[in-house]
Amino acid sequence: VQLQASGGGLVQAGGSLRVSCAVSGFTSDYYTIGWFRQAPGKEREFVSFIRGDGSRTYYEDSVKRRFIISRNNAENTVYLQMNSLKRGDTAVYYCAASGRLHSFSTWYQKPEEFEYWGQGTLVTVSS
Repeated sequence: VQLQASGGGLVQAGGSLRVSCAVSGFTSDYYTIGWFRQAPGKEREFVSFIRGDGSRTYYEDSVKRRFIISRNNAENTVYLQMNSLKRGDTAVYYCAASGRLHSFSTWYQKPEEFEYWGQGTLVTVSS
């Protein structure tokens, strides 16, 4: 299984950017994708997740109503549309995948619950 994150870059505060995660190697579409981010000197934190069939999504509070996660299973790609970007959104964004069962309902917020990770893409928001 491989994940390839792309689409990061430099954007001004208030602008928009879409990052993508191309997934290969899963034998079915039923895998959950999570987006996490890590700012310099900080721990990796949850941003958003989407279920395999796209039926459920969830966002960390600071990105609600600004970020939108979506997926195109025909293209094996998950997108994170980021709008109204703030300087505090500056970080390396990672996508992660999990195809196994989990024992608690909020597992998707925990990096250690994901088996596969992409290499990350840097998003820098300038003032």
